Amino acid sequence: MGGQERKVEIVEKLTAFQGYFRIDRYQLRHTLFAGGMSGVMTRELFERGHAVGLLPYDPVKDAVVLIEQFRIGAFAAGWQPWLLEVVAGIIEEGESHAEVARRETKEEAGIEVRDLVPIHHYLVSPGGTTETCALYCGRVDSTHADGIHGLGAEHEDIRVVVMPADEALAKLDSGSVVNAAAIVALQWLALKRGEVRRRWLCGC
Repeated sequence: MGGQERKVEIVEKLTAFQGYFRIDRYQLRHTLFAGGMSGVMTRELFERGHAVGLLPYDPVKDAVVLIEQFRIGAFAAGWQPWLLEVVAGIIEEGESHAEVARRETKEEAGIEVRDLVPIHHYLVSPGGTTETCALYCGRVDSTHADGIHGLGAEHEDIRVVVMPADEALAKLDSGSVVNAAAIVALQWLALKRGEVRRRWLCGC
């Protein structure tokens, strides 16, 4: 766009649907790379809030704690709908990222988080939603990580899966992990595993 100022003009914004989630409809135009402005376009935007994800990692056992649960999006897309994932939850008003990470790890995996290391903060699908995900790795003791968890009122049926880090990374390489947050977190672990393990085991 050269020296041209980039801008977006909102012609109209309205809420097209309000249920458990919200869909907003925008009419807008924006600056073009070639100069000038685009024509007015209509875009729908899915609003569901912002999320925190956490990969629980046990540096003593060199193991990760993943969760497995049913996902309607995978089912509707024709994929196997029980997905291996990291712990995750939507940020409630007034909550910090750390509070969400600790709350969700207790609710979904039944374990406590002892320390947090940031991985990345990213836009989940910017073509259709404002949702972001703040992703962390959390130090845990996986000794008693087991069982079925989740809130019955939210129809959660979450199975805890503990595995050696090498096995989790092999599942990543084989394409068995298809959830975006889990892919990002495990790729980070593949790069930072030695560093984060040293940090948590010897404080160096």
